[in-house]
Amino acid sequence: MDIMSMSIEQLAERLAEMGQPKYRAKQLYAWMHVRLAASYAEMTDQPKALRERLEAELPLTVPQKVVMLESKTDGTRKYLFRLADGNVIESVWMKYHHGNSVCISSQVGCRMGCSFCASTIGGLVRSLEPSEMLGQIYAITRDTGERVDNVVVMGTGEPMDNYDNVLIFLRLLTDENGLHISQRNVTISTCGLVPNLRRLADEKLAITAAISLHAPNDELRRKLMPVANAYSIRELMEAADYYVETTGRRITFEYSLIDGVNDSASCARELAALLKGRNCHVNLIPVNPVRERNYRRSLVTNVLQFQKMLENEGINVTIRRELGSDIDAACGQLRRHYETGIGAESGEG
Repeated sequence: MDIMSMSIEQLAERLAEMGQPKYRAKQLYAWMHVRLAASYAEMTDQPKALRERLEAELPLTVPQKVVMLESKTDGTRKYLFRLADGNVIESVWMKYHHGNSVCISSQVGCRMGCSFCASTIGGLVRSLEPSEMLGQIYAITRDTGERVDNVVVMGTGEPMDNYDNVLIFLRLLTDENGLHISQRNVTISTCGLVPNLRRLADEKLAITAAISLHAPNDELRRKLMPVANAYSIRELMEAADYYVETTGRRITFEYSLIDGVNDSASCARELAALLKGRNCHVNLIPVNPVRERNYRRSLVTNVLQFQKMLENEGINVTIRRELGSDIDAACGQLRRHYETGIGAESGEG
């Protein structure tokens, strides 16, 4: 395990094996997770011999900024980071009235195959380590000079397909000895890996679970999302109900509106019937056009009608505020363009 993925207890054990006193663990942990040091050289209160040994045995690797695009309309920043093995991932920094939010990736690529998403083109390369998920937040904090208040694991990848590492990441992110971001300010998305959603519920964390639904029935959902061939909407709803009952937390359903595909009045009626009476919130998302796909976003009038029909049935619903539309802020777009050479020259190094 790499050093930034270790709990403070694991770090203390590792340092004890190296003949170091216990207090070193707390010092090193604070350097990594509070002061956000990007190298051992920055840890100036640690003995030089220890830093050199750590560099040799437990190298500290942090994501390197390759491209940063900043929206001229709302200040949203999209980052492309290079990992130690040369793979690239992307993250988004968004400024809201209630604080700064960061949307991070949990995998390099994705194997879920959702037909409207750029992240899944090219498939899954590998899952990210806990340190690589934290590293995105830390790098953005260093770059902006501003604290991150909210974290959304909704970028490239399926978090529940990287369950164990995501759980370690959550523990480190919310640890009182680190950044200590409140669990209530963390959202984890899933396209519907039912067994792991139930496992997450059993952890009894105070985080928000967001389910990418995108269709009100199995037939349409199977056309959009291959995961629907494994788990039916009935199974998904049962898992969602279990999550709410077990954690006491309201669940969010993400619904990307695609022109002529899932934005009809009949779809709205079906969705309202499916969710009526459930402790949930619906986030409507006009789909982001992707060059490699032929889907178009719904007309504004259709989006508003869809929202109204849900609200009339007592469903809590919002339309996601569009941020960073001028900088390819949709999941997977910047990484895809960088790797194919499309638009890569428009960024800042």
